[in-house]
Amino acid sequence: MKKKYRSVFNTRQTMISKDYEIYYYSDLHFQSVGSHSHDYYEFYFFVEGEVFMEIEDRKYPLSPGDVILIPPGIFHQALIRDAEVPYRRFVFWIAEDLAEALLKESEDYAYVFQRSQKGDHIHHYDALSFNDLRGKLFSLLDEQSSGRYGRDTRISLCIRDLLLQINRSVYEKENPVHNNEERSFYETLTSFIDSHLEEDLSLNRLSSEFFLSRYYIAHLFQERTGLSLHQYILKKRLKACSDALRSGTAVKEAYLASGFRDYSSFFRAFKKEYGTSPSEYRQLNRSSIDE
Repeated sequence: MKKKYRSVFNTRQTMISKDYEIYYYSDLHFQSVGSHSHDYYEFYFFVEGEVFMEIEDRKYPLSPGDVILIPPGIFHQALIRDAEVPYRRFVFWIAEDLAEALLKESEDYAYVFQRSQKGDHIHHYDALSFNDLRGKLFSLLDEQSSGRYGRDTRISLCIRDLLLQINRSVYEKENPVHNNEERSFYETLTSFIDSHLEEDLSLNRLSSEFFLSRYYIAHLFQERTGLSLHQYILKKRLKACSDALRSGTAVKEAYLASGFRDYSSFFRAFKKEYGTSPSEYRQLNRSSIDE
């Protein structure tokens, strides 16, 4: 995310836009806004800081990767524990009318909204999953600042993609599937791969893990994706790494966390996929968090 996407914090807590607003903030010596409520939904993505979130007189210590949904009419405020630590977060506001329209469009958007109405406001993501969400936020910010053909339609798709991913991940975390009969083998395998990118994901490993033949797994991925298992996993790892680099993660940390063990093979694969070296990609796309 380039420097132009960084917002200067404004104490305004009302929406100007009709449907949504999105901001990325990075502050030092932040002075908290007093307890307040909105007439819209607020999604809050916590990146860094020493912060408590107070919601309806309850205080929650925040950790990087926390995603909070505050419904309309709920009083809340961020309480800074150490103003010397950078306070970084994304804030996404969505109007009630748009939220209601999306819920009428599909119940798949409803889960986290329903949970928030019952007092379940905070959901935690591991580093890889949170990087995926940040990638979607970057895409929305990037499209918002563009003047490209189809901008408004693309923004609409970005919002739906972001909300669907939040709902899916929260639902699946709270409703784990224990029986493979409840989900296709393919969905089970891809879910496992997404959650274990940093581990050995060879055919032998997956065959042993799921008691399926190596041939069956290889054929399944070729049939569903048109890719070999190796190619599918490689693309997943490269995407996870690119999201991490865009958020400012060091190259070595990003490629190791994404499951690569050999830098030279990672470098070749990354440059082939993105047309530039990992370090150049990071420099061109990283956020202004450290600036």
